[in-house]
Formats: sequence, structure tokens, C-alpha cells
Amino acid sequence: MRRSLTGLPLPRLTARDATAEAVAGIVQRPGRAGLTMLGTVLGVGAFVAVLGLTATGAGQISHQFTVLEDTTVTVEDNGPANNVAAPGTNPAIGFPADADAIAGHINGVAAAGVWWPVSVPDGTNFTGSLALSAAASQTINLLAASPGATAAMGLTMVAGSPLSTYENDNSQHVAVIDTSTAAALGISAARLASHPAAFVDGIAYTVVGVYSSAQRVVTDESAMLIPENTALADFGNPQPGIGNQDEAQMVVATRVGAAQAVSRQIAAAELPTDPSRLVVTSPPNPQNLQSEVSGDLAGLFLILALISLLIGAVGIANTTLVAVLERTEEIGLRRAVGARPRHIAAQFLAESTAIGTLGGLIGTCIGVGTVVIFAAAKDWTAVLNPAYTLPAPLIGSVVGLLAGAYPALRAARTSPLAALRHA
Repeated sequence: MRRSLTGLPLPRLTARDATAEAVAGIVQRPGRAGLTMLGTVLGVGAFVAVLGLTATGAGQISHQFTVLEDTTVTVEDNGPANNVAAPGTNPAIGFPADADAIAGHINGVAAAGVWWPVSVPDGTNFTGSLALSAAASQTINLLAASPGATAAMGLTMVAGSPLSTYENDNSQHVAVIDTSTAAALGISAARLASHPAAFVDGIAYTVVGVYSSAQRVVTDESAMLIPENTALADFGNPQPGIGNQDEAQMVVATRVGAAQAVSRQIAAAELPTDPSRLVVTSPPNPQNLQSEVSGDLAGLFLILALISLLIGAVGIANTTLVAVLERTEEIGLRRAVGARPRHIAAQFLAESTAIGTLGGLIGTCIGVGTVVIFAAAKDWTAVLNPAYTLPAPLIGSVVGLLAGAYPALRAARTSPLAALRHA
């Protein structure tokens, strides 16, 4: 054992002693210690929850995206080059007369068809045969649709049936409407057998079907669908060119995973002599979307977590500094009985680190619990990466260590004589 010039053993502070002092300091002031570690708890908890929720949410993005968006391809008519229609096409709509059948031959296509918003004059009246005195509704969208288009729209029928090939080929005056349009026109879905009619400026269309919801095109709007050939006969041709309100489009419903392949073939299949006329819009790659969304979410919430950690560090530093000022007499007494500056510094560093570590442990538990509870509430699979979760309490330890550095140095520099005089 090393001895000083006085023959007495040199003072020393073991790790066990420093830990005991830190625990004693925390236990003696539980309220202050709890409030001090709150910032660290929030910061570490946010850090763990952010990584866990981001990973958990990312696992759902592909699923949700694939269910609908990744099975939808749209094709727009950009108009004929030099105003000359391609051979074999219907110059009125820019697509072949058998566009639905052509698209159906492409591997991966579940349903496809042409549709366009019918251009009607301002002030057009929409009324029902059972409510002829009803006020005109300007929120109803009149759409021309081929049988394949109504199939691709994914209509959930309440009554009746969607538009058929027979009705389109014979230009029959029939219509399919949604439940809100039916209510506005006074048409009951339960009474379709009585052949109610919807009137558009006096032109009667027998309602053959009522739907409650749709997956594509008419997902959230009141709509009245009529056969495309009927629309051409009653209201004329749609205007070609992207950007026109009543341009003709094709909606394609594909099987899962086939959208990209279909989008590469559809234009050449429909117009082999002028495929550039058709502008195909395919869904973005779901993996890329997942990465982008995950990165954005992680970046945003990690900033919030860092802010919480900074607040926690300031709280620990402030409380530790106050503790140094309050325990000036204790510091002076320790120095007087042989404690060295590094012993004093180690004592306060151990205390601030212990507070940070406890905050990190509690925050990690809260973060993990948040991820698990949120995933369970959403019926998702919780995803927690051990590489991030297990070391998370060390973040609290580092925050506590750094936050306590300045107060510990100030305590170490306290003069024993001045401290005892202060007492």
C-alpha cells in the first residue's frame, strides 16, 4: 500500500465507493432525482419508440400500398399526332373499339376499360323518376364507362348489377349510381325491380345498379355511370389531350405485383402503330416508397428525441450544479480529511451518470412498451431491432456523464478552506 509523506495511506475512491455515494445521493433526494431523470426518460423512450414504430410501420406500408395502389395502372389519351387518328382506333376516344379485350389479354390484368367524365352544360338537372320535383344536384358526376372500366373500378354493389357488354353494344339508356346519388334522386336501391329512372336534362336512364363504394376512380364522389356508346350518342365525343376535363382514360386493375410489367406493355398493345399517344402512369415501386416514408418518419422523430435528450441533459446538469452548491460544506469536509479533487469529481460524475442510466433504463422500457401496445392496437407485428434497443440505456448513461462533467469539475476545484468558512 502506497503511503503519503505523513506515513498515512493515500486516500483513494474505488468504483464501489463511488457507486455507493451516487446511490446515496439519489435516495436522499428521490423527488429531485425523479424530476431530473424525466428528460432522459422521455428522450431515450422517444428514441426507442421512434425506431420501433418506424420499423413496425414500414412493415405495413408495403402491405397497405400493395392492396390497392400497386394494382392500379392508368392510361391517358394524349391526342393523335398531327390530328390523324391511328388505324383501328375509335377517333372519338383515342382507344381501340375492343380496348377492354386487348388489355385483358395482357398477363397480369384483372380488368380494364375506358372511361371519361361526360361534358354537360352548366345548370344540367339531375332528377329521379320517383322525385321529379327534387332540386337539381350539381355534385353528381356523369361518367361514361365501358363494361371493363366498371369492373376495374371495383364497385361494391348494393343492388342490381354493373354495366354489361350487351347494354354498351346496344347503346342502351341505363345507369349505375352510388348510394348518395340514389338518395339525392329519391331512388331506393330496394326498388330497382320497378325500373326507376334517373333523368339528365330530360333524358331518362334506367337505373340497373346501385353501389356503396369503389376502389378506383369514383372512390369518394357521387357518380352516375352510363355506357360509353350511349354517352357518345347523347353527349358527343370527349376532348383528346391530357389536361382536358373530359379526356378519355383507361383504368387497369392488375394482379398483385404485375403493375410494372403491365405498364410496360399496355401502350404498345392498345396502339401498336402509335404507342406514344398513350401516356401510362404506373404506381411507384413500393420498396422505394417504404424507404422514403421510413426515412422521413425516422428523421423527424429522431430530431424530437434528440431535443428531449438535450432537455434531459440540461436538467441533469442544472440539478447536479445545484447539488454542488448545496453540498459545499460536505465537499470542504471531504477535502479536509484527504479527498483529492479527482475523488470529488468522480463522486458527482457517478451520481449524474447513475441518474442518466436509470432514466435510460426506464425510457427503454417505456419505448418498448409503446411499440408493443401500438402494434397490438393496430393488429400489426411489432418490430424491434435488438441492435438499437439493447444499447439504448447507454444513451442515458452518456447523457448523464456529459451533463455532470461541468458540475463535477466545479466541485473538484472547490477550495477546502473556502468551503469550511462557508459552513
